Amino acid sequence: MKYKYKTGKYISAKTVRLVGEDVENGIYSLDEALRIAEDLNMTLVEISPNANPPVCKVTDFQKFIFEQKKKQKELKSKQSQVVVKEIRFGPNIDEHDFNFKLNHAQKFLENGAKVKVFVFFKGRTIVYKDQGKIKLLEFAQALEEYGKVESMPKLEGKKMTMFIAPLKK
Repeated sequence: MKYKYKTGKYISAKTVRLVGEDVENGIYSLDEALRIAEDLNMTLVEISPNANPPVCKVTDFQKFIFEQKKKQKELKSKQSQVVVKEIRFGPNIDEHDFNFKLNHAQKFLENGAKVKVFVFFKGRTIVYKDQGKIKLLEFAQALEEYGKVESMPKLEGKKMTMFIAPLKK
């Protein structure tokens, strides 16, 4: 079977709870439910196999599958994608460059993206770990009205990383 729903003779339960249009809802034996579906020229579809007894619906199977796909598509379109933008600078960043990066981060946060800010220590600049941490904290403080710090600065290899999430509107 190519669908995740059992239909007709593939339903294994002895009794089923029958639902659907033009059908009297209730508990029926499987044979009786199949006969009712056949009389209406429709298909018996098991929609809730874990219920006791399993819930089956009398419906046009192709229409049922179409509606299920439509619901899935709708749910998928309502999910929001989290965008993460990266901003990188060194521990000895100049004031102008710092403000330039700050403006970019501000725009990213206003557009609803998370910002991953990291100080990259090149070569011997690793001795300026404290300076790098101070720069990251200054960055976070400057963006206080646009986003909140999700994770404090932490050193991973040659990078000191911090995440800033946008404030809820």
